[in-house]
Amino acid sequence: MRVLSLFDGMSCGRIALDRAGISVSKYYASELDKYAITVTQANWPNTLQMGDVTKWREWDIDWSSIDLLIGGSPCQGFSFAGKQLAFDDPRSKLFFVYVDILNHIRSVNPDVKFMLENVKMKKEFLAVISEQLGAEPVFINSALVSAQNRQRYYWANWEFGQPSDKGIVLADIIEHPPTNVTIMTDTFSTRQHGRKCLVSEPKDKAVSLSSMEYVKNGRQGDYLECDSEVLCVVFNDRVKGVTENSRGFRYNKGDKAKSGISELGRILKPSAAYTDALTTSHMPKLALNKDTNNLMYRKLTPVECERLQTVPDGYTDKGISNTQRYKMLGNGWTVDVIAHIFRSMQ
Repeated sequence: MRVLSLFDGMSCGRIALDRAGISVSKYYASELDKYAITVTQANWPNTLQMGDVTKWREWDIDWSSIDLLIGGSPCQGFSFAGKQLAFDDPRSKLFFVYVDILNHIRSVNPDVKFMLENVKMKKEFLAVISEQLGAEPVFINSALVSAQNRQRYYWANWEFGQPSDKGIVLADIIEHPPTNVTIMTDTFSTRQHGRKCLVSEPKDKAVSLSSMEYVKNGRQGDYLECDSEVLCVVFNDRVKGVTENSRGFRYNKGDKAKSGISELGRILKPSAAYTDALTTSHMPKLALNKDTNNLMYRKLTPVECERLQTVPDGYTDKGISNTQRYKMLGNGWTVDVIAHIFRSMQ
């Protein structure tokens, strides 16, 4: 099969084709992120990188030979988590580039197959996409095949249904022991300020602080010396307490509704069934104890996030930073969902 993947990222589609048992003779990829390209080429060195999708008319491709067009066009304009600018968002306008390419391939190969993925969105946005593609979407939650609650729409010009529930939960994907982790602890002083700390072994130097470690809206620069093991970072004046439920712990503002602090997110218990969806800016955190007044936790490791996306362990470990690994995993697909869709293709 000859495949063209738009907005290819780290080539989750290529993993899914392989997992579905579909032989690929040529795989063309359109991607701009240099780190994602590095990961793709390290895992699939025969991938043909085509560059900027908006310059597709300049590509040297035998368009009539393309058997399958896949892609997940940028979703920021559609997402309920964003401003929902829809097709007014320049990133989401790239959907129409996908449509232009699909229509061009159809003009020379009417039998071409296609698959498009995108986020949960308003019905009016769904209707536009479905009309343009000439197909209705199937809504699938990745929780059926992984430990991640990731809800997405999938369009294709062949029939497919829901994958079977594998019953995977968060405890199934945790590394024992975890690798390359930073333990964080939040305590609540008499001033009721959340205190975010980075914990190091006493024999080591304190870990280096990075921009990802700061709590947004805190007073940056408030450093406290706790003891020889802990370097405390900023206060966040919005944190007034922490609530607990069966899924985990959530920092709140102390108001009547116990409103959560979005930049801190939920700290999950190991017994939680699923994580929240991976995004480019948020990686799930795992609680290490049950003491809400001195809560210790850590971010999930890159390998654990690979497992949430059902990507092979170490797939993204190709000489790039963990920050970039987290980003591309947040942008990626849940491979086992895509493999399920591909298996239904005639």
